[in-house]
Amino acid sequence: MAEIKVMKAKDMKKVSSHQKVGKIIGLTATYLFLGIMAIIVIFPFYWMISSSLKEMDEYRRAIPTLIPKVLDFANYVEVFTSEDLLLGQLFYNTLFVGVVSTFFSLIITVLSAFAFARLEFKGKNALFALLLATMMIPGELFTITNYQTVNDFLGLATLGKALGNQLLITLGNWRNTYAVLIIPFLVSVFYIYLLRQNFLQIPNELYLAAKVDGTSDFKYLCKVMIPLALPTIISITILKMMGSWNSYMWPRLVANDEAHRLITNGLRTAFTNAEGVTDIPVQMAAVAVVSFPLFLVFIFLRKYIMKGVSRSGIKG
Repeated sequence: MAEIKVMKAKDMKKVSSHQKVGKIIGLTATYLFLGIMAIIVIFPFYWMISSSLKEMDEYRRAIPTLIPKVLDFANYVEVFTSEDLLLGQLFYNTLFVGVVSTFFSLIITVLSAFAFARLEFKGKNALFALLLATMMIPGELFTITNYQTVNDFLGLATLGKALGNQLLITLGNWRNTYAVLIIPFLVSVFYIYLLRQNFLQIPNELYLAAKVDGTSDFKYLCKVMIPLALPTIISITILKMMGSWNSYMWPRLVANDEAHRLITNGLRTAFTNAEGVTDIPVQMAAVAVVSFPLFLVFIFLRKYIMKGVSRSGIKG
């Protein structure tokens, strides 16, 4: 019996040592994978900052340098002083479009989410399922249909051309206006779904008690549901503003004039001479300047984004 116990103890030690080795290998592989992924994600940002501090001759070298030999801050000075970029106008356009679109998008999102979460009407579930189904459609298809719509809204532009009526042409063709940058993307099914899931977590007994006391739906929404769902609403606000700030393809299609050009489109064509040669270091400096507000938003407000998403029951 003593020999059997000794053998069992040795076997347990072997199993324990194998488990420790397996655990060490697993942790090493995990950290190695996370390290590689971190490098892949961080390196483009590092290259952007490094390139923005180089002179053009150093940037054009056949063998690139990871660390600039001479830190050239003149690129950043040119970003703020160059007449080619018009940074102030681009910032104004982007902020205006972002703030206005976010404001009206929040109103639509809150009211829609409340209707699908608390109100009872015929076809509610079918309508909500139909809205969710639209999330399966690639965004490029909506871009095509929206582009055709804003070029000739309700056929007014074609009718105006036939009648020689400039007013109808203006009403039918939305290109190079703030409206074309704001209206097509006011409704987000994902944000409605996100906020609806949060509203559903609020006990329905509160709503029934409020109705017994004679509280209107709008007052209940403002006094009870919005304060309880504030983290999610803040998350939606941040994500919507960041989406407006980063939008490129749609503004590129419909707003080509300088008066309505957004910052991403302005950077695309800035610092390019008549021969088509782009001063990449200066352009990288401009990208760094434009990206800085987004970094601040993420650093100081990331907890609200995570809290709002987790309270809605969506994780990943």
